[in-house]
Amino acid sequence: MIQLFHVSKYYDRRPALSDMTLQIEKGEFVLLMGPSGAGKTTLLKLLFCAERPDEGQILVQGRNVARIKTSQVPALRRTMGFVFQDFKLLPKKSVFDNVALPLLVQGVSSFDTRRKVAEALKAVGIDHKKESRPTMLSAGEQQRVCIARAIVNGPLMLLADEPTGNMDPELAGEIMELFKTINARGTTVVIATHNRQVVEQVNRRVVTLVQGKLASDEGAGR
Repeated sequence: MIQLFHVSKYYDRRPALSDMTLQIEKGEFVLLMGPSGAGKTTLLKLLFCAERPDEGQILVQGRNVARIKTSQVPALRRTMGFVFQDFKLLPKKSVFDNVALPLLVQGVSSFDTRRKVAEALKAVGIDHKKESRPTMLSAGEQQRVCIARAIVNGPLMLLADEPTGNMDPELAGEIMELFKTINARGTTVVIATHNRQVVEQVNRRVVTLVQGKLASDEGAGR
């Protein structure tokens, strides 16, 4: 599913990632652990084709994203979902419209859009809020909307960058349970976090980054 071979990424000549070699199998649930500045977000951006590596090769679903044409990036991204820490919801649009946005961009029919959005909202337990605007929702509810938007197209892979960063432990636990449920349905899940408590709750494979380097790789099923 995901293979990195000696990948490095530099910003102003400083390494954000350095000689990273890593493999994530289809259907795995992997936590990227490490402090701020460890390279977690950079790694996710490389997988999502928001950045290109300066050195090394990255294979995502068998495609070399280090060399992929710009015109081919949208098609690859349609097989992925991405959840941000700061939600990135459209405040003047309803929950339904926010979740439907990826389908609208792809030209999915109105009938299929209604069906898929309803399924995604139900999966995250927030279908009763479909007409609400994001500003009317709690932080936990907004993150559920983000997750629904990320899974509405049935992605093969779900990436999340600090999705519980501003949440109390109980709410963070609820959100992580959602990710576990999504993973149980066959979606590969990769989550960046600095929260050790979240890591302990999830009990999955943990890849630890320190100053852009792979420090350890351990966890359940390994």
